[in-house]
Amino acid sequence: MNDEQLLRYSRHILLDEIGIEGQEKLLAAHVLVVGAGGLGSPVALYLGSAGVGRITLVDHDRVDATNLQRQIAHTVARIGEFKTESVVQAVAALNPDVKVIPVTERADDALLDRLVGQADLVLDCTDNFSTRHAINRACVKHCKPLVSGAAIRFDGQVAVYDARSLESPCYACIFPESDLPEETRCATMGVFAPLAGIVGTVQAAEALKLLCGIGTALTGRLLMLDGRGMEWHEMKLSRNKACAVCGDKAAGLTSA
Repeated sequence: MNDEQLLRYSRHILLDEIGIEGQEKLLAAHVLVVGAGGLGSPVALYLGSAGVGRITLVDHDRVDATNLQRQIAHTVARIGEFKTESVVQAVAALNPDVKVIPVTERADDALLDRLVGQADLVLDCTDNFSTRHAINRACVKHCKPLVSGAAIRFDGQVAVYDARSLESPCYACIFPESDLPEETRCATMGVFAPLAGIVGTVQAAEALKLLCGIGTALTGRLLMLDGRGMEWHEMKLSRNKACAVCGDKAAGLTSA
């Protein structure tokens, strides 16, 4: 790191758990963020400000006036622009060290298969189950840790699904694709503005911890927030050996 970087990241470097070595890990890291909306905004801003060297950002939507209530990376002046390009500008204004790679495409299986394999870690900041399952399949295939978040109305949740661990469930273990509920969108149900920031910030924190190898990750735990009472609840998660994505059959193994 040069003198300017030592100054910029000094508050991280002062932390014994991070230090210069941890900050250099962040600067060398490549993270994939899928979704540049309510969750993707705080995720990208905090990862960028923390010095994650490369952030590949996937989203095919444009900035709309209704987004601005909670999607804090965007501005009135950028209404009509692609969200990925808007986030590039927002992160650059915070930290020009960071390279944000915009991918203005729909996150389908083929695209995710290519991008997940190139990243060190993936953050799911999307708002629909089909894309979440596609992200999960790619993370299991390429053995990449996945930090998943969701926010609707006053309710939020965050979990880490780490395919590098034999004990960790994947997203499909907990939310099987065959049991998908009816899709709930904030356009019809609403979302409390700060909730997206709270959940996205926790996602960013988990990603930074995983990249630095510090603390205890949310692997095997689902953290749930009731924003009305501002109460956190935690649920222990177990791997499903019969999971269609990461289970024994999916891995080509046979049960004893």
